Amino acid sequence: MRRLARNPLTVGGLLVLVIGVGAALLAPWLAPYAFDRADFGGLFRPPGSPGHVLGTDDLGRDILSRIMYGMRASLQVGVLSVLLAVGIGVPLGLIAGYFRTFDGLVSRLTDLVLAFPFLILAVGFAAIRGPSLTNAALAIGITQIPGMIRVTRSETLRIKALDYVDAAVAAGARDGWIVTRHVFPNAISAIIVQATVAVPIAIIGESVLSFLGLGVQPPVPSLGTMLSDAQSYSSTAPWTAVVPGITILLVAFAFNLVGDGLRDALDPKESRR
Repeated sequence: MRRLARNPLTVGGLLVLVIGVGAALLAPWLAPYAFDRADFGGLFRPPGSPGHVLGTDDLGRDILSRIMYGMRASLQVGVLSVLLAVGIGVPLGLIAGYFRTFDGLVSRLTDLVLAFPFLILAVGFAAIRGPSLTNAALAIGITQIPGMIRVTRSETLRIKALDYVDAAVAAGARDGWIVTRHVFPNAISAIIVQATVAVPIAIIGESVLSFLGLGVQPPVPSLGTMLSDAQSYSSTAPWTAVVPGITILLVAFAFNLVGDGLRDALDPKESRR
């Protein structure tokens, strides 16, 4: 924590995330209006208008309220997809890195998934399963699994070659004990960093799927659907597109800053300073 606190960029990223996550979780109590409350007498009010800090959209809905609720969907997809990737990718990475017999099979399966571009795989899966928040999380989570496998496998190979693992083998420890008690605990730092970096990718992926109509469905707002709705009015009411776009940018950038800070803080070389 002291190493994290010494990095001002990481502190700034954490502050943005605390504000964003807090606003999303407390949206039912903090949002000034319901996300679907229309006011046909106040269409396209610019930011700073009385009662509407960030303005209104084409139906007179308050953009600030919709941003707060939209972040809930984006963060849910981001967290769920990364949990799926960790739950599947970490065990497979440990197996591939420690048990060389399975390395070839897991590596070929990983290469097969990586052969498909992220967007094509996610869009295809969401199109087959149908548009919904759960299916968007599943689609994005599947595309995140290969990266988690590769990071875990690389760390497992590195840790497996260290002296204390050789000592455990010489002492007669079983493979399952070594993997769970020696390899996995020492690979957690790299897994945490990878998961932190994967969340903003998942948030952007959810925005893309929602923009294409394959993610969260109306009337529930999403940052992606807000961008999709605003594309017809971007010239006359640019704030309807700029505000959700900047929100996506800030949240993704904040996660990347926190991921970089965690990578530096968890680096054993840094811990000796």
